[in-house]
Amino acid sequence: MLGRFFRRKDNQDSTEVPLDLTNIPSHIAIIMDGNGRWAKKRGLPRIAGHREGTKVIKKIVKKANELGVSILTLYAFSTENWKRPKDEVDFLLKLPESFLNTYLPELIEENVQVRIMGEKSNLPAHTVRAVDTAIEQTQHNDGLILNFALNYGSRYELSKAIQQIASDVKTGSLSIEDINEDLVSAHLFRPELKDPDLLIRTSGEIRLSNFMLWQLAYTELWFTDTFWPDFSEDELVQAVKDYQLRGRRFGGVQSG
Repeated sequence: MLGRFFRRKDNQDSTEVPLDLTNIPSHIAIIMDGNGRWAKKRGLPRIAGHREGTKVIKKIVKKANELGVSILTLYAFSTENWKRPKDEVDFLLKLPESFLNTYLPELIEENVQVRIMGEKSNLPAHTVRAVDTAIEQTQHNDGLILNFALNYGSRYELSKAIQQIASDVKTGSLSIEDINEDLVSAHLFRPELKDPDLLIRTSGEIRLSNFMLWQLAYTELWFTDTFWPDFSEDELVQAVKDYQLRGRRFGGVQSG
């Protein structure tokens, strides 16, 4: 099933309307789900699905860049993923290094900036080195921001923000009256990035899985049954076209 929870406007079918290049979501976030189930359906080990899923990232980054997307955030490894079998965790944490070692020259050529969102302190040294190298070598690029959510969990992120704000109140550098939405946002992992306009989740699951809970408050949600290794550039375009048929009111009333 394509685009579940999609609400069409005036009964329009997005497959029948052209893509509006003046209305591209500035920030797309993707929960790349279904690698393990993709592999299981084929009688393969779960890590085969993760390996295949990594190849899809290159295609989707390139297409998002072509469309004019400014920020692409990919949920690569969650704080809950540590609960998986050790061999799978070890493999997952080698994927950023493998991906960046293979595709960093192309990312640089495509003018892509690499960033990370998450807690780096308990990641393996080889993972941190690969990410830091990619960040350094793309820091002067001014095209698409490729933001990897790595060892990321939204509740952890919010807890750290609250701790820092509470510490500032305790030391007197901040008063309770200063605390507002903007202040909370400023204490999150990537405060310089605007909130996502569109969230895509693959694999048929319809939940947020502790991903950007604060930032997704007014984000348009788009779900597909397609497993991440089968997710294509055409389906990304379909998600964007569906997004374009929605009326975003941000709690207000749509005019007209």
